[in-house]
Amino acid sequence: MQPPCVQACCDACFPTSSVLPSYSHEFPNSSHGEFEAATSSTLPPSTQFTNNEALPTLDDSYINFTKAYPSFGNTSQVDRIRAQEYYHLNPSNICFDYTGYGLFSHAQDQASSSASSSSSPPPPPPPFFLISHKALTLHSQILYGGQESELESKIRERIMAFMNISEADYTLVFIANEVSAFKLVADSFQFQPGGELITVYDHKSEAVDAMIETCKEQGVRVLSAKFSWPSLRIMGRKLKKMVVSKRGKRKRGLFVFPLHSSVTGTPYSYLWMSLARKFGWHVLLDARALGPKEMDTLGLTIFKPDFIVCSFYKVFGQNPSGFGCLFIKKSSVSALRESGNATSMGIVGLSPAFRSVSPQQVLSSSEIVEVSTCLESGQSREKLGTGLEIECRGLDHADSVGLVVISCRGKFLINWLVNALIRLQHPHPPTGNFLIRIYGPKISLQRGTVVAFNVFDWKGEKVDPSIVQKLAGRCNISLSNAFLQNIWFSERSDKEGQRALEKVNMLGQSNKSRNGDFGINVVTASLALFTNFEDVYRLWAFLSRFLDADFVDKERWRYMAINQKIIDI
Repeated sequence: MQPPCVQACCDACFPTSSVLPSYSHEFPNSSHGEFEAATSSTLPPSTQFTNNEALPTLDDSYINFTKAYPSFGNTSQVDRIRAQEYYHLNPSNICFDYTGYGLFSHAQDQASSSASSSSSPPPPPPPFFLISHKALTLHSQILYGGQESELESKIRERIMAFMNISEADYTLVFIANEVSAFKLVADSFQFQPGGELITVYDHKSEAVDAMIETCKEQGVRVLSAKFSWPSLRIMGRKLKKMVVSKRGKRKRGLFVFPLHSSVTGTPYSYLWMSLARKFGWHVLLDARALGPKEMDTLGLTIFKPDFIVCSFYKVFGQNPSGFGCLFIKKSSVSALRESGNATSMGIVGLSPAFRSVSPQQVLSSSEIVEVSTCLESGQSREKLGTGLEIECRGLDHADSVGLVVISCRGKFLINWLVNALIRLQHPHPPTGNFLIRIYGPKISLQRGTVVAFNVFDWKGEKVDPSIVQKLAGRCNISLSNAFLQNIWFSERSDKEGQRALEKVNMLGQSNKSRNGDFGINVVTASLALFTNFEDVYRLWAFLSRFLDADFVDKERWRYMAINQKIIDI
């Protein structure tokens, strides 16, 4: 007999509203419909903008925005921190291409650069820490990893506190990057005979592809969730059939799951993890797309995945380098085996960058204490003989702002942007083609703070996402692109959706995506903690320029005039 939760969810996807954090307290006595109406009121009612010169000004748009979202004023602390610590974020550096968590602030980096430049000869700006690779398997690192450096210990403690993960329950392993983390788990996990891997992704992911390839090499059966067109919601019945075993709670394999799509922002229910656990699956939670402090909503006392993957970069909008983090539940270590696959090596160590050292050299604790060149830099400081203290201001800022403010600010900004984008329409009916097509949820309290879209010309032809990305870059706006896949069309699906499918992946190669499916190339814009209203307004204003039928050609000729050469955009 199936558990009650299985019977209750046999109709498609689990309801997300019962398990995701609610933001209705920002709109007392309001419903989703009322929030949608408030969002629509941020721009003139029923207005479609057919000319980029007809857009309301930045100031007028902001006034209407704050009228619709009065609680946005409660997030002003974020703007103050941005002005003081991230002053490199301005109209000449608008970032919509960062995911993960920033460890340090721009002000810290500038302080360390100034301290370094006073020495003779001046060394390059310190990168806060150096990364060295360890020739260890994951199983060996957990059991026999040896003594960690003081720097590693301090950063580990700070990260686990930030992620709200207990050291009593989980072990943290530093990984070179997210691809290595997924591959290490696939290499080390003890799949039983007939074991399976289930992944829940509506887009192409290099990390997931590496895991899938490694599992297939071991003879593991790989299954992927499907997403219905055009909403791109999980096809719940199909996924439930994959997860639920008719042969009891035997050890099935590995269930890999994010809480929302890092491309479309589509939310997924926590209860999928619970269902997978009930039927013998080990669960890997992909936390890379979660915003700062969102781990505080997980309720890990109830949902404790066996593995958690996330990534940390150094400075938002400036230095995306960093490392990945793999959290392993201590009670699940027995599910790992000693892998002999040398290609799975991706475990790294962290060493101080206080002085010139080779990437292979790891300083001892005594050497760390002797170094004093960074005591004035804001990176770290030595306290009355108590050892090294690491100051991760990027994490401190997120902690000081808190989950509610971060979440509400992100929801207001992403929904305003979605509403603004769908208001752009080519002139001259009867064609009346919309300029922007958004993939996944539209206006929604539950959507993630990322949007996937494409630009279409007045004829209804899609503008190559790489062209949109390049032209945005010339306007100092950094966007990303992605490749949607695992899309399911019903027999009654509109022909437009079928025509949208492509064989070209996001690198522009003329072939199928790695799992053999067709998909859709899209542009993505991801909002971060320090994104402000002016950022999203300027993105909207830039995209509105495509309403000019000659915009792309004009930009090509303008570039030629400036650079005296032809460029293919």
